[in-house]
Amino acid sequence: MFRTALRNVLAHKARLLMTLLAVMLGVAFVSGTLVFTDTLSQAFRNQSAKSYDDVAVSVSMYPSPEEARKSPGLSQKNVDDVAKLAGVASVTPRVDGFAGVPDKNGKLIGVGWSNKGTNFAPGKDGKDRAYDFVKGTGPVEAGQIALDQETATKGGYKVGDSVRVATNGPVKEYALAGVFTTEDGAVNAGGSLVLFDTEVAQKLYLKPGFYRDMTVTAAPGAAEGKLLDEVTKVVPKSADAETGTALADKQAKEIEEGLGTLNKVLLGFAGIALFVGIFLISNTFTMLVAQRTKELALMRAVGASRRQITRSVLAEAGLVGLLASTVGYVLGIGLAVGLRSVMAAFEMKVPGGDLVLTATPAVSAFGVGVLITVLAAWLPGRRAARIPPVAAMSSVHATASTKSLVVRNSIGAAVTALGAVLIVLGAGQGGDTGQMLIAGGAFLTLIGVIILIPFLSRPVIAVIRPVFVKLFGVSGKLAGLNAVRNPRRTGATASALAIGLTLVTGLSVLGATVGSSLDKTTTDQIKADYMVSMASGDTLSKDVLTALEKTPGVTAVSPQQWGSLEVKGAYSSASGVTPGAIDKLLKLDVVQGSMSALGGNTIAVDTKMAEMSRLKVGDVVPVQFMDKQKGKVTIGAVYEPSTFVSSILADHRLIGEHEDDAQIREIFVSTSGGASAAHEKALSKAMGDNPAITVMDHKDIRDSFGGPINMMLNIMYGLLGMALIIAVLGVVNTLAMSVFERQQEIGMLRAIGLDRPRVKRMVRLEAVVISVFGAIVGIGLGSFLGWAVGETLRKSLPGYALVLPWDRIAIFLVLAALVGVLASLWPARSAARLNMLAAIKTE
Repeated sequence: MFRTALRNVLAHKARLLMTLLAVMLGVAFVSGTLVFTDTLSQAFRNQSAKSYDDVAVSVSMYPSPEEARKSPGLSQKNVDDVAKLAGVASVTPRVDGFAGVPDKNGKLIGVGWSNKGTNFAPGKDGKDRAYDFVKGTGPVEAGQIALDQETATKGGYKVGDSVRVATNGPVKEYALAGVFTTEDGAVNAGGSLVLFDTEVAQKLYLKPGFYRDMTVTAAPGAAEGKLLDEVTKVVPKSADAETGTALADKQAKEIEEGLGTLNKVLLGFAGIALFVGIFLISNTFTMLVAQRTKELALMRAVGASRRQITRSVLAEAGLVGLLASTVGYVLGIGLAVGLRSVMAAFEMKVPGGDLVLTATPAVSAFGVGVLITVLAAWLPGRRAARIPPVAAMSSVHATASTKSLVVRNSIGAAVTALGAVLIVLGAGQGGDTGQMLIAGGAFLTLIGVIILIPFLSRPVIAVIRPVFVKLFGVSGKLAGLNAVRNPRRTGATASALAIGLTLVTGLSVLGATVGSSLDKTTTDQIKADYMVSMASGDTLSKDVLTALEKTPGVTAVSPQQWGSLEVKGAYSSASGVTPGAIDKLLKLDVVQGSMSALGGNTIAVDTKMAEMSRLKVGDVVPVQFMDKQKGKVTIGAVYEPSTFVSSILADHRLIGEHEDDAQIREIFVSTSGGASAAHEKALSKAMGDNPAITVMDHKDIRDSFGGPINMMLNIMYGLLGMALIIAVLGVVNTLAMSVFERQQEIGMLRAIGLDRPRVKRMVRLEAVVISVFGAIVGIGLGSFLGWAVGETLRKSLPGYALVLPWDRIAIFLVLAALVGVLASLWPARSAARLNMLAAIKTE
């Protein structure tokens, strides 16, 4: 039987090639994902270990606002005390923060959040062990800086050049003293690193004489654990001290967790591809069994048992799975290499390192590939073994019994109904619980629809068939009839497309709905012409606010300055704004009082805050500020909650009196005549053409909110494209099987006048009918799931309303039809080339 299986594999190369491709793609994704994450994880671990190679103990201090008033960080005395300890070879103190460098066109180099500045901390030999200088030296004067090599190259800077550097304050120019290489995480993340003289860095980021952290190098023979105990005794209690080994392990674990999420996402898509592939594999082996029905019957007649027949089919599947897994594993290694290149293309710098090939990806690849193929072939093999020899010899295929169809449809309807109920309950429940119910319901509904899809094929195709008849005449009518001739096979083929389009449509509906809500948030709530913020996400300096207020053409300016107030025993976040301007810049729906009352000790609260703390207009409320000072405020207005401000609105001067640093998140600006290129240029010039500060108009604000959603959707579409490729292969297989079964019929049609072009058209239209049927099922189910998930987000999205992206849905339908046309090229050509007389004689 094994020799028979091997012979059959070699005898049906074209058919099995499509199965090989389906399994191969899924296996490649699984193995590639595992190899990629293993390689990336090892590279980051090596980099992490290298970064802490000489670190015996690391000390950092991030004090609370109260503690910061006494000591904002580690003092020079703390550093000196640690340096005096026995077993300490050297101490390197650091202070860091945001620093951005523009290129020659004034654009910020790198991503805002990964652009960093720190101090150059040379030892007794004049070198800083964290940086290897390839040109020049480190900064030793207030007017000097050093840049990492990649930033210097991108900006076209060389030693001696004047470089503009943006921090949270005004842009300043420094002389470039040197260029260095480093393993610093900011640079490896695609950002930039600027080294300042220590005193300059302290003034920029903390306070003169203070540091954020320090690393301790041990003298030969000194134990890390003992040194940690000694260091802990001389540093402030609020400081965190860890050994270098513990810190490296901690960072490695964080990397592992971060990559674990990526791993799960990629493996999820691999699972979808393999799940879709099951239908193709099952169809392939159904076709092969159908072609060999008489052969199998003869084997049964000469003594082969049912088990031997089943084992023969499964052995054939195992050989196909083994071959596909081998090729898929090799392709997966190539995919892992390709993913690293893609990350580099998106300026996501990945640490160098060798490709890591462990046993896990190989075992997973072969285990998944062979197992999926054998499982998918089991049902056709079992079905083949159950056909009586006499019946098999007299019929090419057996018709499913009425009882089996009734049982199948009943089970499918019950599972679908249960899933739909769970989805509706989840939509009503909302939150995490609701999303869990929807996930369970979606799984059941998808399984139920797959079981039920042969039953659905007749009514759905009956609706779309008249269109084909009207447009294409006899060819269209025959295509519609052929599509429902074998509902099970048609349903299995359409299922592959339906699964892919369910996910794609669900994501599109959800993305369009969330995007529309965010778009409404910006257009409905922002009346200002511009929103100014830091590219890094850090806070803006008060100097920026002052500069904008003095800019010609500006009619209204207000910061969104973060603060907090303790009201009736509970702290609530507060937004410091400019009275008289904020209501011109943001649309705030006032339900009680008036925003004109805002100012001095009069504040406004949103309806949630008012309800929770039982506040109303005119109330005089005792409060406590962040600096623990107490006072009284009057409630001047109550407004509906807004995305852009906190639950309390207060004069920014009142907030500033009790905060050491202005925590200005955004500044809203209106100009005379509205937004224009001239106004934008004037605002940028007023802020010193600071590349780290972004000036966004309404379109930019919408893009900043909707951009990540669109990017996520595009990535999802790309990944799900693989599942659709497998679905195309499934359509090819189904048509090939249909042509094989209808050779005699096609010969008769040719004999009575149906020419070759119309035969080709008939087969192509059959493919289009099947593809569009799968698309309709997928789009309907995807829209339902998109609505349900959207309902769980309703409370967190102001202005939520379901949006069906009809343009994308239309594109999906057109693509489905195109899939059918492409998939039918080979089967249609084969059908048209059949010899009439030979086909008529076919049994």
